[in-house]
Amino acid sequence: MKPGAILFGLLFTFGSTLLQAQEHTPQELQLGNERLQQERSSLVPADSITISNEVDTVVVADSDQRAATTGMLLSDTISDAFFAPIQIFKPSPRKAVIYSALFPGMGQVYNRKYWKLPILYGGFVGFTYAITWNNGMYRDYLGAYQDIMDSNPETNRWHNLLPYGRDPETIDQAWFTDVLQKRKDYYRYYRDLSIIGSVALYMLAMVDAYVDAQLFDFDMSTDLSLRVAPALLREQQAGMLAASSYGLQFSFNF
Repeated sequence: MKPGAILFGLLFTFGSTLLQAQEHTPQELQLGNERLQQERSSLVPADSITISNEVDTVVVADSDQRAATTGMLLSDTISDAFFAPIQIFKPSPRKAVIYSALFPGMGQVYNRKYWKLPILYGGFVGFTYAITWNNGMYRDYLGAYQDIMDSNPETNRWHNLLPYGRDPETIDQAWFTDVLQKRKDYYRYYRDLSIIGSVALYMLAMVDAYVDAQLFDFDMSTDLSLRVAPALLREQQAGMLAASSYGLQFSFNF
């Protein structure tokens, strides 16, 4: 085929296409555009826009909730509640007495008065030592007194308590018997007194635990003071006969 025929065919096809495009009215073009938009929208699911909006809403709500939670955590962390106790401690006097009765010092631990424990246990250790020492000495002098008072020559525990350098045959047994009796009574007295002191310390620990628990939240003002100032006192009389006196005025602030 000749090139001129091919060129003529292409020009004819292009011209027919232009004529067909000019034959379409504006209304037909608008309808075609609407049809094209419908075809495009059919490719995308109808609820895609709704789903995207809902997801955005959920994400925003979630972010708001996280921000609120973070703010609460920060406020709880930075606020004074981080340094202050969550619940104010208030001991019960009844529990303090019961704990102190079960074991000495437990009431002071319950009241958080730990500095009193060395004093309390130091007192118990001292009384325990006094009871043990005096009871041992009392038993020694009691056995010696019993042996010197009987007529059995084989019981001679009182020989161990003779003064240094004294012989059992030359010592005055009447005098030494009186010495043994006085020493026996002496150590028994202080043994019993140490026991009474231990019981008194035990009761004092209970009373102290009760008082500490009762006055735990007692508010004592820091302005507890005594003020002394000069004062002028005038008698309530009319005329020139009214006398005045000078003195000191004491005032207490509590």
